[in-house]
Amino acid sequence: MARIYKDAYGVPHVRASSVLDLARAQGEVTARDRTWQMEWLRLRGLGETASVVADAGEAWDDLARRMRVARTAQRALASCSPETRAFLTAYADGVNAGLDSVDAEQVPELRTLGIPAGAWQPWTPLATFLAQHVLFGTIGTRLWERLARSVLGDDARHLRHEGPLTSGSNAWAVGGARTASGMPLIGGDPHRNLEQPGVYQQVRLACEDPDDSFDVVGFSFVGVPGVQHFAHAGEVAWAITNAAADYQDVVDVRPGDALSDDLLRLSDTLAVRTTSWVLGDLGFDALLPLLRARSVHDVDRAFDAWVEPVNNLLIADRSGAVRYRIAGKVPVRDASGGWQGWLADPHRVDAGPDEELVTANERRGPESERIGSSFAPPYRAERIRELLAGRSGLTTADFSEIHNDTLLKSASVLTELVPGAFDEFDGFMAADSAAAARFAAWRSALVRRLVDEPVFAGLVDPSPEHDHGPLFTAVLGLEYRLGLALATLASEALAGRPPYGIDLFAHAKAALADVEAGEIPATWGDTHVAQPVHALVDFDAGIPSLPVSGDQDTVRTMGSYPAISDAATRGSVARYVWDLADRQAGGWVVPTGASGLPGAHYVDQLEPWVEGRLLPIVTDWELLTEESR
Repeated sequence: MARIYKDAYGVPHVRASSVLDLARAQGEVTARDRTWQMEWLRLRGLGETASVVADAGEAWDDLARRMRVARTAQRALASCSPETRAFLTAYADGVNAGLDSVDAEQVPELRTLGIPAGAWQPWTPLATFLAQHVLFGTIGTRLWERLARSVLGDDARHLRHEGPLTSGSNAWAVGGARTASGMPLIGGDPHRNLEQPGVYQQVRLACEDPDDSFDVVGFSFVGVPGVQHFAHAGEVAWAITNAAADYQDVVDVRPGDALSDDLLRLSDTLAVRTTSWVLGDLGFDALLPLLRARSVHDVDRAFDAWVEPVNNLLIADRSGAVRYRIAGKVPVRDASGGWQGWLADPHRVDAGPDEELVTANERRGPESERIGSSFAPPYRAERIRELLAGRSGLTTADFSEIHNDTLLKSASVLTELVPGAFDEFDGFMAADSAAAARFAAWRSALVRRLVDEPVFAGLVDPSPEHDHGPLFTAVLGLEYRLGLALATLASEALAGRPPYGIDLFAHAKAALADVEAGEIPATWGDTHVAQPVHALVDFDAGIPSLPVSGDQDTVRTMGSYPAISDAATRGSVARYVWDLADRQAGGWVVPTGASGLPGAHYVDQLEPWVEGRLLPIVTDWELLTEESR
C-alpha cells in the first residue's frame, strides 16, 4: 500500500508500507508528472528518438546504438542483486500504471506528435540513466585532444581550460563546530544542460515497514527509482560532484576489423572502452542501501557498489562525522594503456568538527592524478574556500549566499592584458552590471580575433577524420575552446611566453576598440538569460528567458560561451542545503518546476531559482496534501 502527497510546489512525497510499494508509487507519480519526459527518456535509451524528431535524432540514435546503451542496461540489470531487480521491476510497473492513467491528449508534446507513451521494461531506468551520461565522461575531451594535437602538436596544451572540462558541480560541507546548530551542513549544486522538464525530480520517499523503515528527501534522476546523488535521510546526508575520472578511453582501430569484447565502435577508425560496458554494471545495487543509510559509514559502504560516473562524494551525519571519498570504478592501466583492474583505494578524508571539505571538479592532489587527466579550473573551489574561511555560526542562509556568488576569478587575469581598461569592473558577473556586460563583450571580441590566427586554421576547418558528427561539433569548435582557454593563454602571455607567437596584448587592445566602436548591452542580464531547452526544438515550452547572474567559472555557474552566445543554456540544475540538525531548516530549488505538465507547478520555481532563493523542505505530513489516485 502506498499514498502520494504533494507540497505547495507539487513535490511528490511517497509514503508506503513496503519497499516495492514505494518503488511502484514513485514510478506512478513520476509517469503522471513527467509523462512526456518519461517517453523521451525511453526513446533516448532505445536509440529511437528519430521516430519523433526525425533528422535531429539520427546522430543520437546512431551513437546510442554504437555505445550499446540498451544492451548495457540489460546486462546491468542482470548483474544486480535479486532485491535490486525487484525494486527496478516494481518501479517500471508503477511507471506503466501511471502512463495508463494519463490521457495523451492532455500532454501537449504527445498530442502534438499524435503518439502514446510506450511501455517501460525493468531495464529501462538503467538505459535512461546511461543515456544521460554517455557524453558526461571524457569522450569529447579525448576527441578534442586528438584534433588539437594533430594541428598544434605539443603546443595543444595552451588551449587547455585546465581540463578541458565543462561538466561540473559544486559541493561543500562544514563540521558542526562551524555551524549555528552545532551539526554539519552540506550545500551544493549540480551543473548540467538546462532542460524543460528538468533532469532532477525533488522527491521524498518514506517506507513504513517496521523491519525496513526510512524517510529520505532528495533529488532523483527522472526515470530512476530512489535517490542517487543528493539526499538527506534524517540521520545522514550526502552530495556529489563529477570527479573527472578517466573511465572512458578512445582507441584507434582499423576499419572492418572485429573488435575485442571490451570495445564499442565509435567510428570506422575509433572505438571506446568504458567501465559500464566492460563490467556490465552501472552500480544500481547502491540504490536501496542509500535509502536505508543511517550514518556516514552506511553511505560510504553503499557507494562501494557504484560504477559510473565516477564522483567526488561528501557525506555527513548527526554524530558530527564529515567525509570525502571517490565513488565509482576507476580503471588501472598498464604502460600501454591497457586496463588491468580497478583502483582499490577510494581515498577517504575525514574532516574535524571545525573543518571544511570542498569539491568543485578541480585537481585536488595526488588522488586526482591517480584517476584522471582533465579537470575543471580551480576557480570555483578556491572561491568557495575563500567564502568559508574563518567563518562560524554558519546557516542555510549563509550557504545560499555562497550558491549565488558571481565573482569571476579568471577576469582579473584577462583584464591585465589591457591595463586600466576595466578598472570599474569588480569581477562580479551580476545580471544588473554594466561593467560585466562590457567585459563580456570584450572577451567575445578577443575570441573572434584569435579565431582568425593562421596557426588555428586546421582547427577551423579540420580534416575529415576529425569530423565526428553533430553531437561533437560544439565541443570541437575552435571558438568554444578558445573561450574556455582564454585565461590559460593570457597567463602565458603575461609571463612573457606568447602562446603560438601570438601578440595577445595587441589582440586584446584591438578587441577593446572593436567593442567601443559597437553597441554594448546595457547590462550583463540583457544578453545573459536562462534558456532551458526542450527536446522538441519547435515546441513552445512556455519558459520566459530571464536575466541571470553568474558565468562559466563562477560559483553561481551559468555558462556562457564567448563569441558564440551569452545565453546560459548550462548551469545549476538544482540547489540544496542539507542541515543535519533539522531537514526543514535546509532548502532546495530546481530551475523550473516539479511538473512537466503546463499548470501550477510547471514553472513556479523559476523565479526563486533565478533570484537565488531556496524553497522550504517540508517533512510534516500534516502540511501536505494527499493526491487522489
